[in-house]
Amino acid sequence: MTTTIRPTSTLEESLLALTQGTLEDEQFMHSLLNSELFMPIHDEDKIGGLQRSQIAKPLTITSDEGYDILILFTAPERGKAFLANYPGYEGGLLAEASWILERVGSGVAISINPGLEIGIDLEPMLVEQLVATVKANAPQQPL
Repeated sequence: MTTTIRPTSTLEESLLALTQGTLEDEQFMHSLLNSELFMPIHDEDKIGGLQRSQIAKPLTITSDEGYDILILFTAPERGKAFLANYPGYEGGLLAEASWILERVGSGVAISINPGLEIGIDLEPMLVEQLVATVKANAPQQPL
């Protein structure tokens, strides 16, 4: 029995329209770049309530082809079932997609809502194109 997921955000509405063929790829990418995503972050064991590291470790898995896949969700609740298989990644942060893309290394794929009906996988080449778009549209810092 398949459970139909109801979109709860503009990005999820765009994802649904894309999968139904009623939205062009370019329109979806524009929606994606203007959205917030939930990025699961590894919670280290804390000493006295303090984290030992200031470096966030987002959830990545390795593809069959050998590249890293950054796991993201349209909302924290969308990740609960998936994250049950990854102890330590129950927490995370909500961030603008553009902020996340500015920090993605080359050769990394992105999976948004893996395992869900309203999800998408972005291959490394497409992610690199999105990163270039974000960087080209970023405000220039004064020298």
